[in-house]
Amino acid sequence: MSERFDTAGLKARVDTVLHEFLAEEAERLCAIDDALAPVAGQLRAAAEHGKRLRAAFCYWGWRAAGQPDSDPLVRAAASMELVHAAAVVHDDLIDDSPLRHEQPTAHVALRAAVTGRPRARAAARALAMLVGDHLMALAGQLFATSGLPAAYLGRARPMWGDLARELIAGECLEILYTGGEPDPLVSLKVVRYKTAKYTVEQPLLIGALLAGAVARLRAGLSAYGLPLGEAFQLRDDLLGLFGDPGRTGKASLDDIRGRRPTALLAVTWRDAPPDQRRRLAGVLGRRDLTADDLRDVRELMTALKAPDQVEDMIASRVREAVGSLDALDLPHPARRALTELAGSATDRRY
Repeated sequence: MSERFDTAGLKARVDTVLHEFLAEEAERLCAIDDALAPVAGQLRAAAEHGKRLRAAFCYWGWRAAGQPDSDPLVRAAASMELVHAAAVVHDDLIDDSPLRHEQPTAHVALRAAVTGRPRARAAARALAMLVGDHLMALAGQLFATSGLPAAYLGRARPMWGDLARELIAGECLEILYTGGEPDPLVSLKVVRYKTAKYTVEQPLLIGALLAGAVARLRAGLSAYGLPLGEAFQLRDDLLGLFGDPGRTGKASLDDIRGRRPTALLAVTWRDAPPDQRRRLAGVLGRRDLTADDLRDVRELMTALKAPDQVEDMIASRVREAVGSLDALDLPHPARRALTELAGSATDRRY
């Protein structure tokens, strides 16, 4: 790991950290009461999947500052994945999504634990909310107990406050703007705060701050991380509607049923003539949509070249991100890793 870019090796190390950490936490919960077993199970399930991109960006933020490979750093980087797991549980709850990675989401899976109880559905949702809350708390715990020196951790602690504030702001903005008239500028703001910053920019900066990076390097990593994070979420928007549910693990009509303020929908709405807007308005927010409705929406978007426009937005942001690395004096392994991560984060099918 010290001198080469080993995606699979780093992912395996992060997976091991998360598996062991959450297994121990599950045991502690069950020691309180056996009834907590379903909750403990969802804690572990929440972090079972993922490409571990957030951990990778944290790791390479550290390496970009000239630090060597470090097991404590990998533990600290793995905490970024618990932030993501918490966000996913909360996001699925907010969106009332039934599936994630082709498995029942936490609030659906937990219904089995309260079957026959009063207000069982609400109880399952409440349990899921608490699972998400606990995952966020565990992220901080894993970071603090990573084994890195306290002085290193102290350098990065303020960024944790920024990460939490901006992630919550993004979730709130999505809720507040859902159902309104689609607007590309609003959509990009939601993309930036809900996903882009905590997926790429902030993990990179946390890794760099842990390493004691100077201000110029941190600014350069932000210039790379923010457009790349936006490109990552724009790809998600495209895959959400045009991807294969068998690979994405999500229903293709979720964004349309939820009338979510995605950039893809906003571009379509902006460019649609009045008759096509009326067609689109007739399906937005409906829960009874069918495969025929999905085909019609895809055809409308394709006719307006909305997917092509979003592809252009992705490509321009990736170019901006990778181009920003040219101004930085990076160790070769870090430069190579960040260049390759820009591709793998945005040129994907799930």
